[in-house]
Amino acid sequence: MYDRRVAGGVTTIPPASRDAPEIRQAERADLLAVYRIEQASFPQPWPFEAFEGYLGERGFLVAVEEGVLGYVVADAVPNHGSPLGHVKDIAVHEDRRNRGIGTRLLQRAVNVLEARGVGSIKLEVREDNDRAMALYRDFGFVHRRTIPRYYSDGDDAYVLVRDC
Repeated sequence: MYDRRVAGGVTTIPPASRDAPEIRQAERADLLAVYRIEQASFPQPWPFEAFEGYLGERGFLVAVEEGVLGYVVADAVPNHGSPLGHVKDIAVHEDRRNRGIGTRLLQRAVNVLEARGVGSIKLEVREDNDRAMALYRDFGFVHRRTIPRYYSDGDDAYVLVRDC
């Protein structure tokens, strides 16, 4: 796991070691592996076509090391003068969790969104997903509101926001 340091309220991640997986923009050849990780990670996975729609987006990133280990999908949308970043989806293969891959993916996604000039970044997370909540808190995301029955199984979602 990476040693997380907070500098000026912002989480900094040490440079990746040589053994760390590469983080790069997703390619068409990655989609099946991304989709399989999605299916194994979430009770209501995105359809394959949703990932196809984000191909070519700077915020669709994968961690690779002899195959896809994880991914993140993030984009920016217009929002009253300053774009709003949105982390839409992030997951790591269950056999590779707790090794800092999700942290590195989220850091790169935040970097991409900040480079696009976003004023803040939001995401939705199941209220009972403690592991994800801890990661997001480390990045300065705070709970802004709850959306009742956001997920089709009736679970609530927390909307978390990070100001840039």
